Amino acid sequence: MNTTPQPLQAPSVPESGPLTQDQLKTLVGQAALQYVVRGELVGVGTGSTVNKFIDALATIKDQIKGAVSSSVASTERLLALGIPVFDSNEVERLAVYIDGADEIDGSGNMVKGGGAALTREKIVAAQSDKFVCIADESKLVQTLGKFPLPVEVIPMACGRIIRQFAALGGQGTIRLKDGQPLVTDNGQYLIDVTGLQIADPRAFEAEVSQWPGVVTVGVFAFQRAQVCLLGTSSGVKTLNF
Repeated sequence: MNTTPQPLQAPSVPESGPLTQDQLKTLVGQAALQYVVRGELVGVGTGSTVNKFIDALATIKDQIKGAVSSSVASTERLLALGIPVFDSNEVERLAVYIDGADEIDGSGNMVKGGGAALTREKIVAAQSDKFVCIADESKLVQTLGKFPLPVEVIPMACGRIIRQFAALGGQGTIRLKDGQPLVTDNGQYLIDVTGLQIADPRAFEAEVSQWPGVVTVGVFAFQRAQVCLLGTSSGVKTLNF
């Protein structure tokens, strides 16, 4: 049974101007608590906006069984706040998955993977009855493609996959960390692709997912959001898809 939590105090609006991006993330992180089903597990994504949700979730941790996490980073934050974390293989289904997005369009399709956790995010999203996206208003776009598209790949396939994106008009580069290829939680590499306009996200996701060597493409159309809590200058706006 859903029980609406007691309202949390929103961050104060600075007199000198509008809410900062960090304050907008805090607002949507707190607003997402209304979708958490008491007495059940909650799916938890990855990223700076999700960190705000995890902090808010800690205020009701005694009302939930725990969480299924999409990354090592989120798992560490959840455990540090006293929230039990379950392996996804121990869980048949989740009532809700809360995660951010690098981009979201007017139909709930998203680009995700800026935090390098797209594969595990897609796995947990697929286990969930509802995907609630939390984002600030800068993430809402008409057409996906402004943000570099993350693609998790098996290292030996990087060169060929970059060439395949070039044939579609995209420019792919291997994501680096400290001058070396970033290695994901799954032991793979990431390619970030610019120059794309993804007019048909579902068809695009289906096509690229079939390329040999692609582990996960960061377009979330098959696991799109049903709700987006969008942080705006006038507060949290709820978009239902």
